[in-house]
Amino acid sequence: MKTLKLSMLAIFILSSTACKKDFLQRDIGIQTDIQKVFQDPILASRYADNSYTFSINDYGRLSGYKGMTSQFSDESIANNAQTEVAVINRGLFLDAGASDVNNIYTQMYRGIRNVNVTLANMDKTPWTPDLNANYIKGEQLYLRAYFYSELIKRYGGVVLLTQPQDFTEAADDKPRASFDETLNQILADLDQSITLLPQTNADWPNPAAQANRATGAAAMALKARVLLFAASPLNNPTNDVSKWRKAADAALAIINLNKFGLETSYANVLQLSSSREYIRIWPRGGRSYIGTYISDFLVPISYGGAQSNLSPTQNHVDLYEMNNGKPITDPTSGYNAQAPYTNRDPRFYVNILYNGATWQGRAVQTWQTEPNASGAITYGTDISAAISITKTSYYLKRLWPETSRSGSTASALLNFVYYRYAEVLINYAEALNEAEGPTQAVYDAVDAIRQRAGMPKLPTGLNQEQMRARIRNERAVEFAFEDMRWWDILRWKKGPELVAQPMKGMKVIRNANNTYTYNVVELPTFRKVFEDYMHLYPIPRNEMNKSSGALKQNPGW
Repeated sequence: MKTLKLSMLAIFILSSTACKKDFLQRDIGIQTDIQKVFQDPILASRYADNSYTFSINDYGRLSGYKGMTSQFSDESIANNAQTEVAVINRGLFLDAGASDVNNIYTQMYRGIRNVNVTLANMDKTPWTPDLNANYIKGEQLYLRAYFYSELIKRYGGVVLLTQPQDFTEAADDKPRASFDETLNQILADLDQSITLLPQTNADWPNPAAQANRATGAAAMALKARVLLFAASPLNNPTNDVSKWRKAADAALAIINLNKFGLETSYANVLQLSSSREYIRIWPRGGRSYIGTYISDFLVPISYGGAQSNLSPTQNHVDLYEMNNGKPITDPTSGYNAQAPYTNRDPRFYVNILYNGATWQGRAVQTWQTEPNASGAITYGTDISAAISITKTSYYLKRLWPETSRSGSTASALLNFVYYRYAEVLINYAEALNEAEGPTQAVYDAVDAIRQRAGMPKLPTGLNQEQMRARIRNERAVEFAFEDMRWWDILRWKKGPELVAQPMKGMKVIRNANNTYTYNVVELPTFRKVFEDYMHLYPIPRNEMNKSSGALKQNPGW
């Protein structure tokens, strides 16, 4: 009988989550099935667990496992004309191929729907001692806040649903809530979830098997993040300092738990089964080489991959300071444009593969020669005349474990990290600097991250503007390719300045005497479009088409 019930649940979940009849994915005529599910604590708990499946849970995700928000920003480019990236790069956010605009809207509302059904029915369940109803409720509240946080950072205020919609309500044309109303709903859910959930993953029963579970600390980290977003220029045009103080206080509350810390090695941050730096992760163990985003998205043909569709830009590479802590633009930094990869921030060597770097037992070769007398050009093993695998002379190392290689069956951990302690520190530093200026606490938070990476402390005597620039640069380097840069650019309202600038690469020429000449070049083919109104995504066109006027579009779209 239990097997039959589980089979019925699986069919029910598949059918209910696949429903796409209306723009908010509301419930239509399933009350009888729901009553049966929530009469059984096992079925009810598994229905609740289904809410997790609507979460974003990987870096490469725009087209199956291909495509990253990194390619929208100044961090990287797409080597081919992949639709999901190309339409955003061209400013065509309303195009049907813009998956981060269209699919996430639907996906988050499907998650909200599952949460609302769970919360509305779980009081009817005869819970057993081994199924903690408070934990389940706390998870659902956290997840609803998370789903709305993904919506608010893309679209601003959205339609708020906190109850399941019945058949008669399913066709209602509901208006959007304001940004503040949406934010307040997120904060209310988070504050309640914090009181219900175990504080850390270690406090869950069997923590190793439940590493993805929500916790009170995860709710606190999301709260700090959304308050930082609310305080940022996009949503705080008058620079209300009290908003920055709220964001700083929320981050400080996590610091004061004294439950988290920085991992010893920056190189290991994404690749551990557990870490004191992790606040919440989606465990990604056993990443094999074949048939994954590694072999089919990141790895070039010269290393046995299908393609290398992502190339880090010179724009990003130039953000890595010298290991003496000075930006490469500082004439006293010691930067040598003809030895550009010498003595850089140690995180550069963790994140980027460049000409001459040793990887999987051989040197990366992204060089070419000058044309000879007959006009012929010789290419390094990683660039061919027929297929320019990297358009910038760089590959992404950060998300490509070295053990993942052609011909090997080895697998590697590479987790999707929702929140780690370094973000709490940098969020605290950014918010406190905006609220009070570069206090010692701001320095301490940033310097902790830098020193973990092997970098010196920031220079003393920075003013608020200078500290702001250093913090923003630190975020770009520390969280490179962690699905952070694009959202920072949007909330800072820096799209025209950072995204619409020329994308650059490095042209590497191997000379006759086997030395190299390095020249930064612009990549006009990869020029990206960004106008001021693009700091907010448009509500997807198909959702607007379903509205009879209550759903209003964002300005400019």
